[in-house]
Amino acid sequence: MGIACILICLPYCALSQLSDSSGLGVDISRKVTSNYINEVGRRSEELTAKLDKYSEVYLSKLKNQEDLLLRKLSKIDSSAAKRIFTNSSQEYDRIQNELKTNSQNVLKGCGKYIPGIDTTITSLKFLQATNLDSRIPGNITQVKNALSKVQALEDQFKKSDNIEEFIRQRKEYLQQQLASYNLGPGLPQFNKQAYYYAQQVDEFKQDWNDPSKVESRALGLLEKMPAFQKFMEKNSMLAGLFNIPSDYATSGISEGMQTRDVIQKLMGQQMSMMGPNGAQDAANNILDAQSQLTNLRNKIQQTGGGGGDMAMPDFNPNQQKTKTFLKRIEYGFNMQSTKSNLFFPSQTAFAFTAGYKINDRNTVGIGLSYTAGWGKDIQHIRITSQGIGFRSFIDIKIWHSLYGTGGLEYNYTQAFTSIIQLESAAFWQRAGLLGITKMVSIRSSLVKKTKLQLLWNFLSYSQIPRTQPIIFRVGYNF
Repeated sequence: MGIACILICLPYCALSQLSDSSGLGVDISRKVTSNYINEVGRRSEELTAKLDKYSEVYLSKLKNQEDLLLRKLSKIDSSAAKRIFTNSSQEYDRIQNELKTNSQNVLKGCGKYIPGIDTTITSLKFLQATNLDSRIPGNITQVKNALSKVQALEDQFKKSDNIEEFIRQRKEYLQQQLASYNLGPGLPQFNKQAYYYAQQVDEFKQDWNDPSKVESRALGLLEKMPAFQKFMEKNSMLAGLFNIPSDYATSGISEGMQTRDVIQKLMGQQMSMMGPNGAQDAANNILDAQSQLTNLRNKIQQTGGGGGDMAMPDFNPNQQKTKTFLKRIEYGFNMQSTKSNLFFPSQTAFAFTAGYKINDRNTVGIGLSYTAGWGKDIQHIRITSQGIGFRSFIDIKIWHSLYGTGGLEYNYTQAFTSIIQLESAAFWQRAGLLGITKMVSIRSSLVKKTKLQLLWNFLSYSQIPRTQPIIFRVGYNF
């Protein structure tokens, strides 16, 4: 019986040793589920469609802008218009056709490195390899489908990089050819559309680099596995670019390289040879070199060389324009208290708000408030419902962190114990608010800003009973 048990257990022991030696762990089947593969495939397919749509939309907008410039220039100088815009329409038709047919012209180059894409593709290849080795149970077809979708997204980002280059070339060409003509807002409008396309693509890249909870959990578990770490070192795009050997930290390659201490020692020796003021002279030379580089960079940007003015537009861009509706929503919380004596507040109004950022300077929103009563004094604390209200507001940036604030509110100002009591219109009061808001930035993962508001209720004087005209609120944005 003992020999029989040993013979039966030997295959399982061997499989366990194989799994442990590979660094996968015996619990891998429960950690890496199909949820990660499905989520990666879904997100990449969704983002690919969005990128394709926005590329087509922006190219159509830019084509229309060039048609507008053509019509304006034709009224001033028809021969110049014909010469400058000879192949304009054909160029846009060509690149739009190449996008649809996945031509190599829009897939050329390696594109900009996107860490999230690299990590996702490498992780799927790792799952594919381990499935083929029969160590992780799962559907190998599911992994292949997800991998093809992520690679399609990678190609779509590559297309967008080539479109950006095409737009940059058209922009520089038009600026040079139309510099001596006054065509009104036509050319600046073209530049705006070119800038917003690049900003939109960057927004999509940031979206992909911000994984969902399902992805974060799966990648977190994978990154703890030695086998995955080794696989990343050998198979990721970054490893391929730099060709870093796996034994770099311990190999003899690093021997003989100049360390920081050696370099500092050599610098000290060289400066001492320059005389008693050697260190100061070297610092002055470095400052002079930095100044010359700054001047050269400014000249390049002024002439539009290297696409420098694409990153630094000649207008004040709206950073909210390319964000989705939900990303433009800013949630907040504020409160205000009414004192019954010197120390103890009789009631406090709590409000939850949601503001929509029209642009970087202006926000409009709505809110819901609830007023809680605290009792007579600190010796007689009793929590009661003292009111409820609906709010609307607008914040307009005045200067730096100061905002002008206005709003209308509709508040129920009496104590209540049931929802039915709120139907009485006699206890609802209107409030009109004007004032100043001070925004204080906070470095916190939860709270983005603190809002200090000083408001004047200009409708308080006509209310019965009269409410306080001056209101101070403290709030937080998330």
